[in-house]
Amino acid sequence: MVDIGEDDPDYAERISASAEATRNAWGATLEEMEAMAEELADEGWETVTIAAGHTAPENPNSGEGDRFGLTHVVPDNKAEEFEALFEPGAFTRYEVYRNDADGREFVLTVLYDDDREAAIFVAGSYELRHAGGCVSAAKEAGKMYTHVQTLDGTHLGSFEHDDYEMFFPHADRISNWDVNY
Repeated sequence: MVDIGEDDPDYAERISASAEATRNAWGATLEEMEAMAEELADEGWETVTIAAGHTAPENPNSGEGDRFGLTHVVPDNKAEEFEALFEPGAFTRYEVYRNDADGREFVLTVLYDDDREAAIFVAGSYELRHAGGCVSAAKEAGKMYTHVQTLDGTHLGSFEHDDYEMFFPHADRISNWDVNY
């Protein structure tokens, strides 16, 4: 049998603590999303809350076309709610809330259609180490995108954001990471 040494219990404890920190950060993100949506709903707004099953920072070299931004994969039942509220170009105002834990970014993007008093809340989480290409594309374009799609790749909608630094406040540091795709 291989001698694993005395350090492995500490390693296991670190992994366990990291998993707990991630669960806590994700839980806090979802709680905040629900509280914010409830507050708007109480004011008469129509809201949709979506916890993405998967979120990835996409760069122009990672797929077909030159699309970049945060891509959120949503469950089918939330896709229907999203499609019922979404109108291209109508959600002109947005807010971004971020938190990080152990190299993971937890992001809540709130998209507002003030004319219709409608808001779409999208929560996602991704590993920051995969964001280099997305950040570089956003810096070059001077804007950022949020994309929503289903697991089978059906594109439901996209939003353009004029301030990529709301998503990546340390963009200069991140875009210099050497990432190979």
